[in-house]
Amino acid sequence: MDSNEADATVLTTPAPARQVLESGARAAAKFTAGMALALLPLPLALADSYWLDIVVVTYLMAGLAGAWNIIGGFAGQFSLGHGVFFGIGAYTAAILFTDAGMSPWFGMPIGMVLATAVALLISWPTFRLRGPFFAIATMAFNQVAFVLVNYLDWPTNGPRGILIPFQAGLASMIFQQRWRYGVLTFLYLLLVTGIALLLRRSRLGYALLAVREDEEAARAAGIDVLGAKLRGMAISAALTAAGGTLFAMYLRFIDPPTVFSLPDIGVRFALLALIGGIGTLPGPVLGAALIVPVENFLRAHITTDWPGADLVVLGAVMVLAARFLRRGIAGALADGVRALGRRRQ
Repeated sequence: MDSNEADATVLTTPAPARQVLESGARAAAKFTAGMALALLPLPLALADSYWLDIVVVTYLMAGLAGAWNIIGGFAGQFSLGHGVFFGIGAYTAAILFTDAGMSPWFGMPIGMVLATAVALLISWPTFRLRGPFFAIATMAFNQVAFVLVNYLDWPTNGPRGILIPFQAGLASMIFQQRWRYGVLTFLYLLLVTGIALLLRRSRLGYALLAVREDEEAARAAGIDVLGAKLRGMAISAALTAAGGTLFAMYLRFIDPPTVFSLPDIGVRFALLALIGGIGTLPGPVLGAALIVPVENFLRAHITTDWPGADLVVLGAVMVLAARFLRRGIAGALADGVRALGRRRQ
């Protein structure tokens, strides 16, 4: 097709379809630019193992916060039970690898399926609750999972946890070069953000947004509210379980407090999305890019002299962000860009 034919095709395309194509192209361009910017810290941190580990954890936490954002941000269902799905992914891969010699690449999809099944099982009754009652119910499921795993000797080894042997190789998802973990976690972030972008522009995504804004109005408009929330939770749980597998193979040791801790796991995903900009695509990435490095810096330089001071400072940062950045970092940046555009005009 030559340029004249291409121009003719564009001109004959209906206006609504043309607008959809242009909107999709802009979204794809923003996504590509954003992911390229997110990748930039990885090559800069290759020479320093300390910062390389921070980059790896930042990518992983950004992906996990993005997975939570699908149900917590798009649908407005403030879940505090995602530690259950995270733990299922971590324990499934670790148990199958240590006991059956199964590669985590096969253990990961099994954990995702199990997490999806559990998510549907616990969400069907809890989605009938709203607001803080839903959050409390999901938090209770997280605590129940912690108790069960902690007191069952088989197959989780109870409080002793699971030590994953060091068997370097792509098949085992264990690497001697730490930068390979950075590539792996970045690909996970890329996958989660890409799925979130496609979902956000899909029929299901619009249904979730409608449910978030007004559940009764969405139901009156003919939307299957419960079905939409269940599908959103299933996608979110599966992606969270995949992140749990990456976490287990990166740390190579898991126990109940590590994967089911409510402050460190269940609440953290939500906080990263809230600080970055809940319900937005770049929000989870921006939240992780701020909180993870700050948290590691405080632990390394303050906790040795003043135990617990890192939690105080981190809590103050979160309070200030909630007070002055109501729409998160992403919202503040968007407001700044609009203000700059108006000044130029």
